[in-house]
Amino acid sequence: MDKIEIYHYLKRQNIAYEITEHKAVFNMEEADAVDLPYPEWGAKNLFVRDDKKRNYYLITMKGNKRVDLKAFRRQRGLRALSFASAEELFDIMKLIPGAVTPLGILNDAEHRVQVFMDVESVGNKIGVHPNDNTATVWMQADDLMKIIQKHGNTVEYACI
Repeated sequence: MDKIEIYHYLKRQNIAYEITEHKAVFNMEEADAVDLPYPEWGAKNLFVRDDKKRNYYLITMKGNKRVDLKAFRRQRGLRALSFASAEELFDIMKLIPGAVTPLGILNDAEHRVQVFMDVESVGNKIGVHPNDNTATVWMQADDLMKIIQKHGNTVEYACI
């Protein structure tokens, strides 16, 4: 799904959302320079894989947080983690670097990606790209969780 298809999908699912259009941003530093209505709820997304390239994970957290991948994998009993390549990102979620988003899960036809969302987002708003880094969609994180679950991917809240 592209950006417009995401908007239509959200409407069909009766998900309340707001859109902020902006220049393309490729990292959190660039996003911080954009005038966003809810900067405290902007999400950072890491697309990672295990060392055997069998399991893929999307870790979604508040933009000001950092994750220790070694500690994260140990807490969850996962194999060693590293960032997935741009090719893997495109093959699985049809996204480019800088546009990584949980909404990319809607392009994961094989349900290969497991999603971990920061527990701090429970009951709060979250800002994610609509599969395009020239906009941010603001919605309730709980609605985003439901979208991912409905699509068939595994998703859980995690302390990050």
